[in-house]
Order: sequence, then structure tokens, then C-alpha cells
Amino acid sequence: MDRGVSTNKDVPLASLDDWDHDVRRRYPSPSSPSEISDIDQHFRNYDADTSAGVREFYRLNHVKQTVEFNRSIREKYIPLQNRRMSVWEAIQCLDEIVDESDPDTELPQIEHAILTAEAIRADGHPDWFILVGLIHDLGKVLCLFDEPQWAVVGDTFPVGCRFSEKIVLHEFFKENSDIHVPEYQTQFGIFEPKCGLDQIMLSWGHDEYMSHVVKDFLPEEARYIIRYHSFYACHREGAYTHFMNDLDYIMMEWVRRFNPYDLYTKADKRPDLNRLLPFYEKLVSKFFPAELQW
Repeated sequence: MDRGVSTNKDVPLASLDDWDHDVRRRYPSPSSPSEISDIDQHFRNYDADTSAGVREFYRLNHVKQTVEFNRSIREKYIPLQNRRMSVWEAIQCLDEIVDESDPDTELPQIEHAILTAEAIRADGHPDWFILVGLIHDLGKVLCLFDEPQWAVVGDTFPVGCRFSEKIVLHEFFKENSDIHVPEYQTQFGIFEPKCGLDQIMLSWGHDEYMSHVVKDFLPEEARYIIRYHSFYACHREGAYTHFMNDLDYIMMEWVRRFNPYDLYTKADKRPDLNRLLPFYEKLVSKFFPAELQW
């Protein structure tokens, strides 16, 4: 397989990781917990320094993530009938797919995943939380099925209701055909107040996909983190709380706890895979069978 990002024509990013680094730019690491609110306030004007490639990515994402698209893509992928492979095969596939031209990191996917998991492990979190650090981005194997970048990565948001102005580069929604459907342009749209986030339809991407891949194997908290870790409009900007129920308020704290590990994990040296892999092989086998349906 070539090392290109995707064979699909909609490839505005030089690398799928460009989106991750743009998120880190929008939400830089605070030097202390007291700085978090100040940083969030300052960076709500996120588009000032956004690169042309990332802007074009979000234009495509915001134009094409419609209710019709989301219903059809779920029919295609949620049956999980595309491939059988192990967690380790999925990680290796991402090493092949992701373009390594990103100037900020040259780490293979497995090293990035283990660095994230190791940071969580070092802080004494439970095994399932460590595992989430390892696998939370594995839904990017959607690229194997030739899905475009705008349907794989990006900040997620509900479709079928009014688009919040707190979504990054909100202005591009003016080209989304759903704005011409009155039912989709109210606060609640096709959903009910306080119905619970599991009852709304989020824009399709690796988060939503992976949450279905793991649903029969991991605790509810783990699946919640995987599904909502890119839902920045909610867990960082406070939008869409009118859909949240009591369980969401409890679970969203796990997403916020996970978020710093996802954004800010760094290391001065590469991880010693020979030493660490036995631990992670055992951890994966504790929760998953030898192969999963993808």
C-alpha cells in the first residue's frame, strides 16, 4: 500500500494528523489548572491562524456532513461487516495510511498510541482507561475503505438541529444543504430536550465508528470517551448541554479527564517498544478477542 493519506480526491490536509495539531493549537496546554478557563476564553476565536489546508478540510466537513449523509454512512458501517482484524493490525494499518510529512511528529501510530497510554498509566488510572489511550484513534482505519478525510477526522457536532456557533469555523455551514430544512434549524431539531447524547446523531467520523467497534467489550465510560473525545463544542465550549441528561453530566467528566492526555502527551525520547509491548498485548487480550469486526 502507498503511504498516501487516502485515494479519495477530498484530501485538503497534508496529513490526517494536521487536524490533531490544529486542535492542539486551538487548545494549548495550560501550565496550571487555573489557566484553563483563560485559555478557553482566548481561543474561542479559533480561525485567526488556521492554515489553508485545515480551513478547506472544515469547509468540506461542514458542507457534506448532512442528515442524509449520516444516515447512509451508518447503514454502511455500523453493521461492522467490512473486515476482521486485530487491534494490532489496525494500528499497523494506520502506520501505512498516515502521511508522515507532518513536521511536528515522526512517530509511528503505535508509538503515539503507547505514549498516550503510558501517560495515563503513569497517573494510576484503571486498565480500561489506559486501553482507551491506546485505541481511541483506531477508527481512522476508515481510510482503508477509501473514506475522505472530512468523514474520518474533525471536531464532531450534532446534525439534524441548528449548528452551534461554537463549532470551529462555523461560517462554512452556510453551504450545508440542511440549513434549508426548517426542522433542522431549531434548537432541538429532530431530537428531544434532555434526551441524552446517545440519542442525537453526531457527525460521522472515527470517533463514532470506533465506539461501535468496541461496544460489546469495554465499560460504558470507555465507549463514551471514544465517542465524544472530538466533540469539542460540548466538552470544551459548553454547547449542546440542552441535550444532556444526568448520565451525560457524569460521563462527560471522563471525557474532560481524558482530553489532556489526548492533546498534550509528549516525550523527550521514543518509547521502548520491546519493553512495553508485552504489557499492552496482555492488556488488549484482557478486553478483546483475537479479532474484531470492523
